[in-house]
Amino acid sequence: MKAAAFLYPWDVVGDPQAADRLAALGVRQVTLASAYHSTRALTPRHPRHRVVTAEHAAVLYPPGERWRGRVPRPHPAGDWAPGDAYGRAAKALAAAGLDVHTWVVLAHNSRLGAEHPETSVVNAYGDRYPWAPCVARPANRAYLIDLAAEAAVRPGAAGAELESCGWYGFAHLHAHDKVAGVGLGEAGQYAMSLCFCATCRAGYAEHGQDPDRLAATVRRGLEPVWRGAVPEPGWAGVEKLIGAGAAAATRAWRGHSARTFQEAAVAAVRAEAPDGFQVLLHADPVAHHCGANAGVDPEHVLSVADGVVVPCAEGAEPLAPFAAHAREHTVVAANLTVVAGLGGSPATLAADARRAAALGATELRLYHAGLASDEDLAHVRTALSRLA
Repeated sequence: MKAAAFLYPWDVVGDPQAADRLAALGVRQVTLASAYHSTRALTPRHPRHRVVTAEHAAVLYPPGERWRGRVPRPHPAGDWAPGDAYGRAAKALAAAGLDVHTWVVLAHNSRLGAEHPETSVVNAYGDRYPWAPCVARPANRAYLIDLAAEAAVRPGAAGAELESCGWYGFAHLHAHDKVAGVGLGEAGQYAMSLCFCATCRAGYAEHGQDPDRLAATVRRGLEPVWRGAVPEPGWAGVEKLIGAGAAAATRAWRGHSARTFQEAAVAAVRAEAPDGFQVLLHADPVAHHCGANAGVDPEHVLSVADGVVVPCAEGAEPLAPFAAHAREHTVVAANLTVVAGLGGSPATLAADARRAAALGATELRLYHAGLASDEDLAHVRTALSRLA
């Protein structure tokens, strides 16, 4: 089973041993960030630094001429990944015999929301989520689709993986987060992720919902949650929280917006990519879920993209709905965390990979080779040798 590891350019640039170290793990591919959100990351083996602070969402290469005169436009990285950091890292990895694919984060950008508040998701209380651009808004879609095409099709890349290619919502690791005091559950997360920007309000109206009344319904449904009530799990909990009619209308509008955005983003990448360029989406098989792994309809997304990368840190069951709709050459990649400090289990990687394969995985993605300790990487090396 083919295995690929996620990596940042700063894990490679300035470390002449990094590429060969990765190749020695037994991976065949590196999924290398070319457009990424703000983060603070350890670099446990780098000869020059141990912590990298990416202060804002950035492209890790010089943005092209398509952005001349446009607002908004992607920001290049600062001193954490100057110039064409992606290109330098990709060249070193290819020289070590590794395939390189781009890792592109789309609808997750706090700087975009801070500089252009009108781009953000607005919840039923009027609060903006600056990290979450609304993917229904036409101007946002134009920006994100162009970003997808440019950041995905970098020199030497054989494919791309699009993260956050759909709705982002309330859930978001943020600086000194203080939002866990109330357990929202799946239904509360959905309700707090519903967007009420002008575009989405018009969309709800097209589906028979008065947007002011809908927002009031959402707020009223959440009142027991703020007092400590735990919503029922699954979609039934959403229907109970805001009513079946409102739930169906919001799901219809948001589902249409996400599907058409995904179709357009993949088409834009393919229009600029060479023949054989592979396009995958980071995806969750529950269509109303939000986040880095965007909720999708498995049958639809596999008719659009070449495959999916599926989060399996809490078990491999999410693979099955995608495997049921896979065709010949469809990639169903199980994303397994191999950093023990981030809750991963590198010591059980071989068994976890076999379980994933039994549920339909055709490939592995290992999160994240640059963040892992030496002990974690030793487990990865052993597991991949057993799986070879």
